[in-house]
Amino acid sequence: MDPQLEDTFLEQDDDMELGLIQLEESDVAEYLRQNPNFFKKHADIMSDVVAPERWTGDGVVDLQRVMLDRNSSELDELRNCAQEVIETSRSNMSTQTRTHASVLAAASAKNFAHLVQIIDRDWPFLLDVDIVSIGFQPSHIPDLRLISENVRQLPTGEVDRLIGIDQDICLYSEILDDGTLFGPSAGLVRSAAVARIRPSLASPIGIMALGSRGDVFNPRQGSELIGFLVRVLEILIHRELADIE
Repeated sequence: MDPQLEDTFLEQDDDMELGLIQLEESDVAEYLRQNPNFFKKHADIMSDVVAPERWTGDGVVDLQRVMLDRNSSELDELRNCAQEVIETSRSNMSTQTRTHASVLAAASAKNFAHLVQIIDRDWPFLLDVDIVSIGFQPSHIPDLRLISENVRQLPTGEVDRLIGIDQDICLYSEILDDGTLFGPSAGLVRSAAVARIRPSLASPIGIMALGSRGDVFNPRQGSELIGFLVRVLEILIHRELADIE
């Protein structure tokens, strides 16, 4: 401790218990007078110090003080914005890495059944969600490969109902699923991303659905990576179903 500070602050009465300190405002003021560089050395505490106004009295506004307070507030807002940008960037990088890993896993599929298995078992872990499912509306050309416990059978018109006629992706912060999308796991899902799988000559219109029990998805989010993921999946499905087994 500074010897001068100690001499100033440790004056005790004879009847005072050892270790107790009596401080007066005059003691603090005297110490600061004798140590004019104190706040220069301890600039971090200045934000907690209330500075005096230049003028006092009714009807007088200290414009300099107002501007300083405004600048301080703007700096705090800038710091908060910068922190949000950093956190968002980190989250986006993580999501991008997970999406790329999922695409690579799907590209390794040997056939349609293997692709469905990767979507059902691997994608939830890779994408950090609770469940991923795909489903299709009835096809004009029935394909037995689409009849599977891991492929949802959707009613006609269900894709447009869930996503919208002119939309390819819909994000739900709250979704109530009767099992049409997520089967037995429907009760676990709170938020979801639902994306359109466009049809081809060999495959009907369908849906890719990502479900989470947490607040992972909401309509204000960007959906570029989900769009990329479903387009790659769409290409793989069209390719696999076009091959006659």
